Amino acid sequence: MFATACAAGPEFIPVAMPGHTYEGGWEHYVGGGLAVFDCNGDALPELFAVGGSAPAALFLNRSDDTGITFVRGDAGPAEVTGATGAYTLDIDSDGLVDLVILRAGSNLILRGAPGCRFAPFDIGFDGLDRWTTAFSATWEGARQLPTLAFGNYVNRDDPQGPFRACDVNHLYRPDAARYGPPVALSPGYCALSMLFSDWKHGGATDLRISNDRHYYVDGGEEQLWRTAPVPRLFSAAEGWVTHRLWGMGIASRDLDGDGRQEVMMTSMGDQRLQTRDSADAPTFRDVPHAMGTTATVPYTGGDGRPSTGWHVAFGDVQNDGRDDILIVKGNVEQMPDSAWADPNNLLIQQPDGSFAEAGDVAGIASLHRGRGGALADLDGDGRLDIAVVNRRGPVEVWRNVTPATGHWIGIDLRQEGVNTRAVGAWIEVDTGARTILREVTVGGGHAGGSALPEHFGLGETGPLRVRVTWPGGEKGDWQAVAPDRVTLITRP
Repeated sequence: MFATACAAGPEFIPVAMPGHTYEGGWEHYVGGGLAVFDCNGDALPELFAVGGSAPAALFLNRSDDTGITFVRGDAGPAEVTGATGAYTLDIDSDGLVDLVILRAGSNLILRGAPGCRFAPFDIGFDGLDRWTTAFSATWEGARQLPTLAFGNYVNRDDPQGPFRACDVNHLYRPDAARYGPPVALSPGYCALSMLFSDWKHGGATDLRISNDRHYYVDGGEEQLWRTAPVPRLFSAAEGWVTHRLWGMGIASRDLDGDGRQEVMMTSMGDQRLQTRDSADAPTFRDVPHAMGTTATVPYTGGDGRPSTGWHVAFGDVQNDGRDDILIVKGNVEQMPDSAWADPNNLLIQQPDGSFAEAGDVAGIASLHRGRGGALADLDGDGRLDIAVVNRRGPVEVWRNVTPATGHWIGIDLRQEGVNTRAVGAWIEVDTGARTILREVTVGGGHAGGSALPEHFGLGETGPLRVRVTWPGGEKGDWQAVAPDRVTLITRP
């Protein structure tokens, strides 16, 4: 079964954007990431879209009450070519977001400066010369810099490639204020997404990797690495269950309020939502197809061949208190066994926890070849908007104009010292009727992600309380917050 249409649903309208496309040959069939972040402190997120063989593009946000508006920026990274993906985080803890650019070539880390400027970063990072398509980051203990994971695709130097020629991945750990040599995470199975997560909410952050089965062909699988103290893969004896799919993207979210995060993975064919049936073991199981999350074939466009999912993100687009799912889709290039007319999915969570397709009625059913994307409030009105990078097609942005949405809050975390954005923290929102649990992470999606306040849809609401479990495990006090605004919470 695949998702069926909603009788009524959210509403989006297209936004005019400056021209930009994700271009290139074989090395840019994958990738096409989008980073979303506020680099000038005006609370309006900018977009950094990679361009593959074409230059990347920085779009500065000039939105106001009349609508969403972006203009081209002229910052240094806008000239970078060979880029497959991009993520942002405050690496040096100076309060300004920095930019990690994945490339078919040497990866880059650029230091953020006021006014959305970026410059080379002298922190000992060796970008190597790989075909990088995945990234995630976390802080381990009180280290001055974050631990970085880079996922690499096919080894271009292997004369037997591309099949059965997957490259190894790399883990970078800091030595004081600089990075040491990278540590290989082997075997690698052509990673297309990775995510550091404390999946059992126990204080230990592990690395989940989604891999492309088309290139490893046999012997490979999805991976879960225990990274500390010495990296190793989780085993079947520990509860890990083998999963094999054409993995493209990862996202995690506690959808049902049981305190355990579900994991959504995109692929060629069916998209997989997994739940965990053990509090302490990584025993992830596929949910039934009847949940409406598989999105196996296009719901419009007349092409009945299997879909190809790339970026995936959770977010409550109606602010009804139930998280929905955005899946960006598009054929790899001209693969004859996969749909060519393959619209993006907007799966709306129903009161019973199942999902129903709303991409067509919402107005986002683009037939461009999608890659990276984002669900983010681009104009500050409390409704999540959508942005998508397309291969050999224009960047698309849709403004959320859904009428009569519910209440919402945004939670923006800060702490002094290292890790200023509190990556690894857990946020609890008590609505009176239920408690919503959210982990702050960097990574996942496909080749790009957002560094923004955490958005919570609430539906109808009364008094609200929020509590933060800060990195390291220290619990803050419950504090009252007001709905329909972003609240900054600073660690005492």
